[in-house]
Amino acid sequence: MGSALCCCSSDKVDEGVSVVTPGNTTWRIFTYKELHTATNGFRDDNMLGEGGFGSVYLGKTSDGLQIAVKKLKAMTSKAEMEFAVEVEVLGRVRHKNLLGLRGYCVGTDQRLIVYDYMPNLSLLSHLHGQYSREVLLDWKRRMKIAIGSAEGILYLHHEVTPHIIHRDIKASNVLLDSDFEPLVADFGFAKLIPEGVSHMTTRVKGTLGYLAPEYAMWGKVSESCDVYSFGILLLELLTGRKPIEKLPGGVKRTITEWAEPFIAKGRFKDLVDPKLRGNFDENQLKQAINVAALCVQNEPEKRPSMKEVVGMLKGYDSRGKVMKTRMHSVKYREELLALDQTSDDDDDGGPEESYGVFGAMEVQKMQDPYRRYGDRKTTKNV
Repeated sequence: MGSALCCCSSDKVDEGVSVVTPGNTTWRIFTYKELHTATNGFRDDNMLGEGGFGSVYLGKTSDGLQIAVKKLKAMTSKAEMEFAVEVEVLGRVRHKNLLGLRGYCVGTDQRLIVYDYMPNLSLLSHLHGQYSREVLLDWKRRMKIAIGSAEGILYLHHEVTPHIIHRDIKASNVLLDSDFEPLVADFGFAKLIPEGVSHMTTRVKGTLGYLAPEYAMWGKVSESCDVYSFGILLLELLTGRKPIEKLPGGVKRTITEWAEPFIAKGRFKDLVDPKLRGNFDENQLKQAINVAALCVQNEPEKRPSMKEVVGMLKGYDSRGKVMKTRMHSVKYREELLALDQTSDDDDDGGPEESYGVFGAMEVQKMQDPYRRYGDRKTTKNV
């Protein structure tokens, strides 16, 4: 971890210590006692979400600040690594569309990360979870979320050094503040990319349905993997459908498989979330569908950069307008689809959906028969 980050024992460090990083990001070192009190002893009533490595709790500090506290369940090597990566990345980034670090605590057998609490929870909770029936996301808010999320990812890819690949862009990792401003969250799987390196080969982590095919099957990770994931997220935001849905008979279908025939026939209106009741901007819809189609192309080199994505969504980049909209759906291998759990859950917004900073999967990468990036500079990092 970077030199600005230090470990603290919960019984040795005074609460309220503030640290200012080079990016002018101020965060605090909390004591375990302070966080225990803030969350009412980490009571179940305060739980916002739960996943493989831990739980997230709602809390309030002694000075009245509402916080979300991520508490690791067990001190495994994987959990330790994700904790270290997330604190390292959060300590580096500062952008209005990225969830920043409020503080952390490291005790003898405790690891906790503290964020600002987001009162509108996650995008997932509004599209598929506890708020989905209230239809709080009108068209204007959806476009605001699309553009803001894209700008946050653009910052990671192009404006921070070293560049950062998120690796787990999804609806549950886009949190919404009181004004429905989106903040991209959960950097536990993030990769910092050394200068001059375009691709890395790594163990596959993420959420099936959002994973780029070259990453899901062969472990090839690059900035274009985040672009692909954003394209799926954008489709999900426009259509209100899940990235993978379970059909009668147990067959699973990706959102691109569902959308492809509509796009091929130019039936863009038929793609829009029915909950909007026809209240949307047709020109913005067509442009957004163009952007999504570009982002989810099978060949990573044909996908736009996040700079181009933001430009197209804002309407001042013409790449999406001059291209005839096409989409070639991705069909994951059956052994990968068998690992998918999200499409099997039919409940409407349990604790994990409501905040959603956990729940990603880890799969064994498969042999790459094509060696697509053999002539490029890559880094092996398993």
